[in-house]
Amino acid sequence: MRTIVRLLAILSLAGAMPWIMAGSAVAQNQAETHPATPGASPPSHSGPGWAPDEEQAPAATPETATPGTELPVLHVTGVEILRATTQPELAIVRVIGLVSSEGWGEPELVPTYAGKPADGVLDLQMIATPPESSEDATGFAEVSAIFALEPGQNIKGVRVRGSDNAVAVKEIPGSAHQALHVEDCGNCVGKKFVPEGSAAQSQQGAIRQEDLPKQLRVIKATDGIRGGVRDPNRLTLILGDDNTILGAFWE
Repeated sequence: MRTIVRLLAILSLAGAMPWIMAGSAVAQNQAETHPATPGASPPSHSGPGWAPDEEQAPAATPETATPGTELPVLHVTGVEILRATTQPELAIVRVIGLVSSEGWGEPELVPTYAGKPADGVLDLQMIATPPESSEDATGFAEVSAIFALEPGQNIKGVRVRGSDNAVAVKEIPGSAHQALHVEDCGNCVGKKFVPEGSAAQSQQGAIRQEDLPKQLRVIKATDGIRGGVRDPNRLTLILGDDNTILGAFWE
């Protein structure tokens, strides 16, 4: 008789175990998703896998967050190579570029590929961190960066690339410049958009497609819109029924 009673007790406990374990999981989940009230005493912990607070990894902060993807600047406008007058005998590359809008940061120069250039001209890209969201077209912004050419590399010049162009200087010291002759669309809103080949050069109060940046997306009043890869170097125009520009922004 005692054996039967013990067996029934064991079976009863086994049936209750899933509910006990589920209740424990819920309690644990609530503890994880509802942090303790500031100023309250920390709960007591014990058992394998527990470590004191000072040994736990710190939470992510804005300072340690992963930075945004770096992209080429819109246009390189000037490259200058100077020789340092002090030791070591470095050559300093200074580059000026234009970005599509405000909000770009951390411009820098990086080699386009690894290894020694066959022609002795080092190939560089001018890159920067773009804004996290779309920016209204209010005019281009200027950025600058420098790069040191160490002695012994046998580099005789540099070529610096942006998104839309490249500027080369093939002697040290030396310099080269290339202006950007396109409409920045800072004053496009409210004007008529004229597709390529449809307007005379002297047409007033209109924005010709030929005068806009190479990377352009035009959304007409009757067009749908599709998702795609975000490109902060691409200008987007929103048109009204009569092709009046209602919005201009960099994606």
